[in-house]
Amino acid sequence: MTPKTGFLDNVYDLSAPGATETFYGDWAATYEQEVVAQNGYVTPGRCAAVLAEAGVDPSAAILDMGCGTGLAGLALRNQGFKTIDGLDFSAEMLAEAAKKDGLYRHLATADLSEPITPPEAPYHGAVAAGVINPGHAPVSALKRGLDVLEPDGVLVFSLNDKALKDPHYEAYLDELLQSGACTLFHKAYGDHLPGQNMGAFVYGLRKTRA
Repeated sequence: MTPKTGFLDNVYDLSAPGATETFYGDWAATYEQEVVAQNGYVTPGRCAAVLAEAGVDPSAAILDMGCGTGLAGLALRNQGFKTIDGLDFSAEMLAEAAKKDGLYRHLATADLSEPITPPEAPYHGAVAAGVINPGHAPVSALKRGLDVLEPDGVLVFSLNDKALKDPHYEAYLDELLQSGACTLFHKAYGDHLPGQNMGAFVYGLRKTRA
């Protein structure tokens, strides 16, 4: 069984999908203690702020991709968003998110490496905070996110230092932009996990066509 402490030391080395799902299931109960209390995780708040600054209507439906225990959902609510659906591949993580009464309208299991069918697409906004990185969702999840948005919908996501070391991540983003499927309106580097001395870029994309 995976140890109950020190998950951050191992999370970016995962490769097999089955191992990843088991790992996050084992981590669910102590996830917030490790990433927030011990390491000051700030990326959900950064992403939610960009979505709000993009002018997305607070009453619009928002999709939290890879919602985990609900940290991005809390950040979205703090920015005034009221209708939030969450997807995650870990039943244990979703169970923790469900304990935050009234935070999510719907919670559902989904693998972001595959086409997704969220509860009530299309959405006007989507967030993938701390999700697209080695050992978790692939960068192709960006296309999954754009696919469930309305025209002019906004996708906000992060790439941390681990992901940025692999040129494939930003190369995939460049391909999306060059295809005309979306435009980039925000890119800013800042803290991700201060306790780990790790930063991340937060990006904002606006969908331009179906």
